[in-house]
Amino acid sequence: MATTAAFFDLDKTVIAKSSTLAFGKPFYKAGFVGRRTLMKMGFGQLFYVLFGADEDTLERARDQMLQLCSGWHRAEIEQLVEETLDEVADPLVYAEALTLIEEHKREGRKVYLVSASPEQIVRPVGRHIGITNVIATKVKADAAGFFLPEMEQYVMGEGKVHAIEDLAAEQDIDLANSYAYSDSTSDLPMLELVGHPVVVNPEKELRKIAEEREWPIMEFQLEVSVGSRLPKPPPVLSGATITAAIAGAVAYAILRRRDG
Repeated sequence: MATTAAFFDLDKTVIAKSSTLAFGKPFYKAGFVGRRTLMKMGFGQLFYVLFGADEDTLERARDQMLQLCSGWHRAEIEQLVEETLDEVADPLVYAEALTLIEEHKREGRKVYLVSASPEQIVRPVGRHIGITNVIATKVKADAAGFFLPEMEQYVMGEGKVHAIEDLAAEQDIDLANSYAYSDSTSDLPMLELVGHPVVVNPEKELRKIAEEREWPIMEFQLEVSVGSRLPKPPPVLSGATITAAIAGAVAYAILRRRDG
């Protein structure tokens, strides 16, 4: 029997900012990036927030990632992320995302983080918030473990679709009855891939598309520390829990627009 899943974009969906940018300061302190590179990362994030990402922008982001990572050791990066998670990832995590993640788990769905960030960043962040299944960008490495300027898997745009389709075939996941969450127009292919697309804190263009297609729109606002998670809801839940949670968020968003 096929299983179902919930696919969560990471940046600005589960956490409140870019995961790669969030670890920019620790990377700088450890000597992995210079001050100029750190500034470029910040300006790149600002440009993305203001103007979104077209195909050319995605290709440039891929090339910049390869240049940035080349020469890093994958084990050292993952260890650095692990050691700095408490100071970097808290309180960047959205409480609303944590609640939905737990609800999907109780409903028996597999939960995945899907991110264009390197897996050496995404994997520790996932463990930090209770998600062990990740689909992330993979950079090739040499025999000693040092990154090469070559991409093995780029999980952005259509790349997310290909990775999820491969996973679904391998794990027998029913995508028609699965969920996907994202804030970004670049994730439109992923949202269209599942039967239950949900947009979270969406960009202007994605909000318009969601309204036209009558997709649920959720507003995540409460940033919390994972160490002080919200109290767990009752263990016995109805099969409509996820639908009710989404409906409540949509109603809240509508009320906010009316009040504004």
